[in-house]
Amino acid sequence: MPKKAEHPQTEVHVDVEGRTLRLTNLEKVLYPSTGTTKGEVLDYYVRIAPVLLPHLAGRPVTRIRWPHGVGDLSFFEKNAPRGTPSWVRTAEVPTTGSRGPSRHGDTLVFPIIEDLPTLVWAVNLAALELHVHQWTVDEDDEPVGADRIVIDLDPGEPAGLHECCQVALLVQEALAERDLDALAVTSGSKGLHLYAPLAEPLPSAETSELAREIAEELQAARPDLVTATMTKARRRGKVFLDWSQNAGSKTTVAPYSLRGTPRPQVATPVGWDEVAEGAQDPLGLDQFTPTQVLERVEEYGDLFA
Repeated sequence: MPKKAEHPQTEVHVDVEGRTLRLTNLEKVLYPSTGTTKGEVLDYYVRIAPVLLPHLAGRPVTRIRWPHGVGDLSFFEKNAPRGTPSWVRTAEVPTTGSRGPSRHGDTLVFPIIEDLPTLVWAVNLAALELHVHQWTVDEDDEPVGADRIVIDLDPGEPAGLHECCQVALLVQEALAERDLDALAVTSGSKGLHLYAPLAEPLPSAETSELAREIAEELQAARPDLVTATMTKARRRGKVFLDWSQNAGSKTTVAPYSLRGTPRPQVATPVGWDEVAEGAQDPLGLDQFTPTQVLERVEEYGDLFA
């Protein structure tokens, strides 16, 4: 047995749906505050895969990697790294701007994480967070328009999740007035993400404009609680409705992804009854741990389906 060290070098080879993967440093602590190891992170992702993978399918994935744990440096990774297995599906897509994918300029080669071996491969590289665009690629890896709209509710201190829940109910109503049904997801960090599926794909510029329209409408109606302005000085005590994440170049953390927070927390789909409770009671809703999320899925199924 190898000795445990500050930087353990344990290595195992495992079969994942017919693919042989080399998993390394399983004893490395990635969340120092809870002692959560890389092996435990992999275990969570394997167990949550049945509900996570459908929401990653067809979407280029940007990973945020913490090679030495959340107390250390992290980095964004869009392109598939050197050494990516040949069986990992990748999509070469144009670099994106505010209006979505463009056929001019450079390209990026993203991995598409839509099966368990690819998920395990990515997480073994200490990719704790998985972020996706609101647009997808088709079977020929051609970019398709956005199939959903997202509004990120980001609280400015001393506002928190309680105020986000209050604002979420307003956003839900504004979306319903536009014949859009909203789904709520705790961000796994401080706030909430609200999604609304679209009947047909739209250009990112159109979904961005719609989200901005809603944000500015609610800012005008409730300036005491809502801001649509990115300036951090104007966010204090309010909830910033970040409509910009609908831009073709932007990504949002995927439902069921872990976050690189001090303790392990997960972007978690929640019901509107839970949001309403959080709006009434400051302690009515909180961010969820991986264990809680697995229990919720077992009890409720996929609330984001």
